[in-house]
Amino acid sequence: MDTRWKPSVTVAAVIERNGRYLLIEEHTPEGLRLNNPAGHLDPGESPEQGVARETLEETAHHFKPTALVGVYLSRFQREATGEDITYLRFAFCGELGEEVSDQALDTGIVRTLWMTPDEVRASVDRHRSPLVLRCVEDHLSGLRYPLGLVVTDASVLRV
Repeated sequence: MDTRWKPSVTVAAVIERNGRYLLIEEHTPEGLRLNNPAGHLDPGESPEQGVARETLEETAHHFKPTALVGVYLSRFQREATGEDITYLRFAFCGELGEEVSDQALDTGIVRTLWMTPDEVRASVDRHRSPLVLRCVEDHLSGLRYPLGLVVTDASVLRV
């Protein structure tokens, strides 16, 4: 039996424009929830590549990370099934690029929303994770770390 702990690595985009934050509304096993554009890191990609890919898939916009907002560890226990998952999240802020007009949103994504910080705070009962608000608050407080803080060895990258 494999008892080694294996947290799920995720990446998230914290995107602010004109005082509003870009969130996605998505279907989850717990119902319709709000999240930062985010998802699992895929094999063969760096966290920076992963967040750019996930943002495109969930918002139909290109995204260029410019700074790391933070690295977060959280635990989620699904009541219905007892599933117990620990997430290691790398959250990046950056530049939202052009919309790709023919890009379909990922399965389960209903829409994108631009919300004020107060609207994000007021909707906490609909957040997919407590990290949604935490990432927004950390961004608002000015937390920014150089991208070079996260190093991806060449052995990881697709050839």
